[in-house]
Amino acid sequence: MGFFTDTSVCIGCKACEVACKEWNAVPEDGLDFTGMSMDNTVGLGADTWRHVAFIEQRRPAGEMRWLMSSDVCKHCTHAACLDVCPTGALFRTEFDTVVVQEDICNGCGYCIPACPYGVIDQRKEDGRAWKCTLCYDRLGDGMEPACAKACPTDSIQFGPLDELRERADARLADLLDDGVDEARLYGRDPDDGVGGDGAFFLLLDEPEVYGLPPDPVVTTRDLPSMWRHVGLAALGLVGGAVAAFLGRGARR
Repeated sequence: MGFFTDTSVCIGCKACEVACKEWNAVPEDGLDFTGMSMDNTVGLGADTWRHVAFIEQRRPAGEMRWLMSSDVCKHCTHAACLDVCPTGALFRTEFDTVVVQEDICNGCGYCIPACPYGVIDQRKEDGRAWKCTLCYDRLGDGMEPACAKACPTDSIQFGPLDELRERADARLADLLDDGVDEARLYGRDPDDGVGGDGAFFLLLDEPEVYGLPPDPVVTTRDLPSMWRHVGLAALGLVGGAVAAFLGRGARR
């Protein structure tokens, strides 16, 4: 199960942010005017599991364009956060989503730099890691996530990933036929660097414009080869020490 977010119909109402906070009892994270845009939550964090970005662009002809996109944890197929968690606090659910168990998290923070999207964050009050659970408790009761339920334009769509990908392909084809040449899908490809995202997007500009990495890669992909090199180096050191010891004994 997962999310398809069609940013072309997002109106920036932030109903998804509010619904996420209300259902998951996520603390208030400040309502200060940043001076950067009309968006006052800035980005994802321990206290912002859904974030609607407001991107203001001045077009070549001089007119302004606003791009709006509701961002969230991507629930990667190959999730580096799972690879590095030493306590099992992060686990993959029966819905193929990735969840943090806050009662098991020890606050080590290893998952934070491991995430290629910079999604996971620690809460200052207790040091534990927090992020979107895709409303795991609601899914268990056959309900859709709170953010998708609250979205008035169906910008956030929830369902089986295979169905969502078909729907996204059709929507992209319609936009391209209508001359929206900048439209593209992001995180839809199961063959990308993270094995495809459980939460993917239709964007109207380059991923970098939305603060997304253009070619995300699971950050732990090189761990096996790194450990092999460490093992070989350790064996070399041990072999050198044994040879030196034997050589010194022979000289005696």
